[in-house]
Amino acid sequence: MKIIKLAAMTCLSVFVFVNGVIPTATIADESQRQIGYGRGGRMQGGAVSERSKEPIRPIPISFDYDTAKIELGKKLFFEPRLSKSGWITCNSCHNLSTGGVDNLPTSIGHKWMLGPINSPTVLNAKFNLAQFWDGRAKDLKEQAKGPIANPMEMASNHGLAVGVLQSIPAYVRWFKEVYKDEKITIDNVADAIAAFEETLTTPNSRFDAWLNGYDDKISESEWQGYDLFKAKVCITCHNGFGVGGNSFHKFGVAKPYDKDTQTLGRYNVTKDEKDKYVFKVPLLRNIELTAPYFHDASVWSLREAVNTMAEYQLGVALTDDETDKIVAFLRTLTGDQPSILFPILPPSNENTPKPNRN
Repeated sequence: MKIIKLAAMTCLSVFVFVNGVIPTATIADESQRQIGYGRGGRMQGGAVSERSKEPIRPIPISFDYDTAKIELGKKLFFEPRLSKSGWITCNSCHNLSTGGVDNLPTSIGHKWMLGPINSPTVLNAKFNLAQFWDGRAKDLKEQAKGPIANPMEMASNHGLAVGVLQSIPAYVRWFKEVYKDEKITIDNVADAIAAFEETLTTPNSRFDAWLNGYDDKISESEWQGYDLFKAKVCITCHNGFGVGGNSFHKFGVAKPYDKDTQTLGRYNVTKDEKDKYVFKVPLLRNIELTAPYFHDASVWSLREAVNTMAEYQLGVALTDDETDKIVAFLRTLTGDQPSILFPILPPSNENTPKPNRN
């Protein structure tokens, strides 16, 4: 499942700085989503931090979940029988043990086919204004349907995938409990997967603790890196809960990006010339975990990624000291990784369609 990593960074290009232009698209209702930060954060109980006006927002912790739906979605996220081969899962490309990515240039799909673009992280994907690098899916539910039927990914079709689940009594029972209907639909399959993915956030980063008033959680060098991040206008595009993900911008503002001229980004959705090489700005949360970077996976070093983005987006060359400090800041954005109890899936039976590796 490719949740999108911008054509500039795998799950986060390290900044799509757009000459100081304020992003035209923003996360809807961000203010309403702040509901406490947990684990000793000073924002618990409604207190207001002196840093509450910072453009980056601490990841909120929510407990308002439909537990039964989430548990069903978790099983489906790890369900290989949604793929034609009976081998590929959502977790194959978005490994929750490795930052929600597969750490490959492009993901491996059906019959070892390689995908056309670097897979982004599923972690914090709920903060994206849309899904996929080109934003062609409006939300996680719409995105979840895509890989199942994509011939280069799971290579099944919606009818077959639903048929597999419908043949297994335990799934019929779980879907009826959640959706009040014994008939399983692809819409409900996608809805359950999306509900689980909504829970895959990474709160309690050191930077979030600093935002909540704990000065000792980041070093002087890391704070200087954040100051540079703002001064160099990286913050223009990388802000909010996800530190990105809430606008579309061109990759190659100051200098045309010449390493990949074939991936057209948002143009493939809108067919508007001005959208060529425009991509969704990636999230920068957990950036240190999600190499290789950029949509073309051309960079494995976070330090090199920072310098590349400065060159192509800003038209400037950073000093070694500036690069080191910005990288140090970016590392403070790594939060608590989801703790997942691996689900036990129900067995197939004589009525379950057999896996097909052809």
